Amino acid sequence: MILTVTLNAALDITYRVPRLRPHHSHRVSEVIERPGGKGLNVARVLATLGHEAVATGLVGGATGAALRDQLNAYPGVTDAFVPIAGTTRRTVGLVDASSGDTTQLNEPGPQVTPAEWAAFADRYAELLDGAAAVALCGSLPPGLPVGAYAQLIRTARTAEVPVLLDTSGEPLRRGIAARPDIVKPNAEELAALTGSTEPVRAARDARRRGAHAVAASLGPDGLLAVTGDGAWRASPPSRIAGNPTGAGDSAVAGLLSGLAEGLPWPERLARAVALSAATVRAPVAGEYDAATYDELLPKVRVASHPAAA
Repeated sequence: MILTVTLNAALDITYRVPRLRPHHSHRVSEVIERPGGKGLNVARVLATLGHEAVATGLVGGATGAALRDQLNAYPGVTDAFVPIAGTTRRTVGLVDASSGDTTQLNEPGPQVTPAEWAAFADRYAELLDGAAAVALCGSLPPGLPVGAYAQLIRTARTAEVPVLLDTSGEPLRRGIAARPDIVKPNAEELAALTGSTEPVRAARDARRRGAHAVAASLGPDGLLAVTGDGAWRASPPSRIAGNPTGAGDSAVAGLLSGLAEGLPWPERLARAVALSAATVRAPVAGEYDAATYDELLPKVRVASHPAAA
C-alpha cells in the first residue's frame, strides 16, 4: 500500500464557462465537485494505476464531511483522515472553455490545534506500518508548525518507509533538511529554495541540502531528476493543450508507483511524464486520460544528463 498525506485537504469545485471575462457575470455551463488537495489527487491516480492507496490528513466541518462522502466512492482509495474541529477549505477552478485556461481560487484552510496535530502524528505513525512508500503533499493549514513535514519525514525514516515530499516555501526548506528520499518541486519552487534559476545547478544544490533525489517539474517540458544513481531529463513528444491543474500530482503518482514497483529511474520518469501530460487532457485534477497516457508512454524521451550526475 502507498500512503498519501494531505494536511490541507479541500473540496475542489470546478466551474466551466464558455468564456471568462473579467468584470462580467457568467453563466456556468458545468459544475464538478471532487475531493481535492495534492495528496488526494495522488491517491486517486495511484488507485487508477492499480495500487492500493490510503489517504490521510485533516478534515472537518460540513465541507470535510462532503469530501469524505465523495472520497468513499473511489475504489482503491481508503479513507484514513483524522477529524478536526475546523472546516475544510474549498478551492474553485474557473475553466474558460474557449481557451482551456483555468483560474484557481484557493481558500487558506482551517485552524489546527496542537492537540489535533498530535493526534494526527500518532495516527500517521500507525499508518506507516505496511506502507511501501509515503507522499507528503501540499500546503500547511494555519496552526501547524512550519517544520511539520520535517517531523513526518523523520517518522517515516525511523519506520524505514521511503518518503516523497511535494511542498514549497519554508515547509520545503525545513523538510528537505530531514533528508526525504525524493523531493518534487517545480522550477519556481526549486529556484526559491536554492536561489538558482538553472535547474540542474538548483537540483544539485537541493541534494546537498538533504534530499536523496530531486525530481523537478519543468512544466510542459517534462521532468529533471538528479539522484545518487545519475541524472536524467524526461520530456513528452509534444506539448499537450488543456487544463494543467493536477498534472504535478499525477507525476508524483508516477514516481511513487515506480518506486513501489522497483522500476529504475528512467522508467519512473517516463511514467510520471506520460501521466502528467495525460492529466492535462482530463477535465479535473486527480484524473488522467487513459488513451493519451497509453499513447504517450512509449514516446516519452528520457536522456541521461552526465553533467548533473
